[in-house]
Amino acid sequence: MQTHLLPTLPDHLQNPNSKRSTAKTSWCWTVLSALVLSLSFSAPSYSHRGALDEIDVCRIRVGTEKIHFTAYTPTFSQSQGYCRFIPNVGLTNLIFDYEGKKLRDVSIEFEVTKEPEGTRIFYLEPQKTKSGTVKADVDFSKYGAGDYLAHVTIVHDGEKQDTHLPFVVGAEEEKTPWRRYLYMLGAVVVLVVTGITVLTRRQARQENTDL
Repeated sequence: MQTHLLPTLPDHLQNPNSKRSTAKTSWCWTVLSALVLSLSFSAPSYSHRGALDEIDVCRIRVGTEKIHFTAYTPTFSQSQGYCRFIPNVGLTNLIFDYEGKKLRDVSIEFEVTKEPEGTRIFYLEPQKTKSGTVKADVDFSKYGAGDYLAHVTIVHDGEKQDTHLPFVVGAEEEKTPWRRYLYMLGAVVVLVVTGITVLTRRQARQENTDL
């Protein structure tokens, strides 16, 4: 009796359902990766008071209360407000606005220092400010461009609670946060590589099962 051996089918015809499943899953990974990348590049950045109030980097948290910090350079930019980055070196109006009424009833101390030396360039002794706004006029041309710290200290019942906010004078804010984009791109690459690895291993196990 003659035995007829069945010919071995090519790999791409052995398990069409498995191939279609793998292709579909790969397509899903590609779409997901593209979506993550798109969202990371289109996410808005709020460097000043805006719609996303919870990420306002111009706020100084003092305990449970908040003080909003704004810097104006009327000689250079008139009514344009700045926060962490003040582009021009010159006379600058530093404005501290209390966002709640509780801070008006406690004594608060204000200080501005140049870093990293910690040299004091402005100081306002502890006092209550019923208006809720403190203004400090500083001519940064006397101290030069560089890093500074705005210190806000609550003085109450002999205790002090200090908070500070760093800012830079003589530097433009980075318009394109390329570091964030680079990190996001790296995350997407890792996601894609992980997905491909998982799919490859799953496909290999499926092929071994089908043998």
